[in-house]
Amino acid sequence: MRKGVLKEDLFFSMTWEYLNVFLPDQHRDSPKTSISYEDALTIFRRYVTDIRTIPLERFRFKDLTYDFLLDYREYLVEEGYKARTVNHRLAVIMAYMKYAATRRTALYQLYLNISEVPYVTVPSRIREIIEEKDTIKALLSAPGPSQKGIRDQVIMVLLYDTAIRADELIGLDLSDVNISADEPYLRVRGKGDKERVVAISEKVVPLVKQYISLFHKDLRKRSTPFVYTVIKGSIDRMSERNVERIVKKYADIVRKKHPDLPEKVYPHMLRRTRISGWYRDGVPIETIAVIVGHSDAKTTRKSYASPSVEMLREQMAAGTDAEPDTPEEKPLWKNDAELARLCGIR
Repeated sequence: MRKGVLKEDLFFSMTWEYLNVFLPDQHRDSPKTSISYEDALTIFRRYVTDIRTIPLERFRFKDLTYDFLLDYREYLVEEGYKARTVNHRLAVIMAYMKYAATRRTALYQLYLNISEVPYVTVPSRIREIIEEKDTIKALLSAPGPSQKGIRDQVIMVLLYDTAIRADELIGLDLSDVNISADEPYLRVRGKGDKERVVAISEKVVPLVKQYISLFHKDLRKRSTPFVYTVIKGSIDRMSERNVERIVKKYADIVRKKHPDLPEKVYPHMLRRTRISGWYRDGVPIETIAVIVGHSDAKTTRKSYASPSVEMLREQMAAGTDAEPDTPEEKPLWKNDAELARLCGIR
């Protein structure tokens, strides 16, 4: 809320500026991020007022203690939220508190206290990709030569070839697709409204040209969405949900002849498959991070650097024939008392 409307010590006194000014204008977060943060703070507000029965006009920054936030974490777990969702809810509150602490330094110790609340352990799972190249080829070729089929094929081929996200694809305008350049490329707006240039493979260019000739008759309308839908004569950007339906539709068709295709196929799996392929082919992880729009290569390595079984087998077999026999080690202690002293205890 605006200054003077609420007392400064009320916990939610800065949420309006945080959500409507700081995140979109200063931090340059996407509208999707702002919405998810608003949802998280709204859920926390309901916990404060409905579960803990504390009126908003009485809940102050000092009331958000380590134990209070820990209780909130346990409440979310008991309500059945997944670990990642619980952690996101906590991260939003901590991010808001950090913002508040930069505005009022007296709150910084409170922020440090709650930042020590541990996140819920997230089970480590192997994220599926499409392993067989023949299966990938079959999926990308499935739409067929009809006009609608060419549109659907362009969507899937670009998702795979460039490893862009679904929302980045539907955010493209015709002017962002440059196939006449010496090195064809897309100008992509990623998370945080950060722009990057992503190359298009030469073999993909003819398909993109064919698509443009069918769906963009007037090349002067450069601001037209590259991928769009027409409803009652009005052109609008295609929704992410529609892109998901397209990918699932052809995956279900291809799976009949390619049972190795994962049970659930979605746009981000095409991105993950492509990135894993680059990694396995020896492309430096730092280069991949730049291509896919990661500011930190650690994110790329953690989420997408998936070695193949063959790579693991080769690494495990390396050097096994040259391992020397190691002599039996003799202990440096004679009894438990000496061992205890070596360990720095009594």
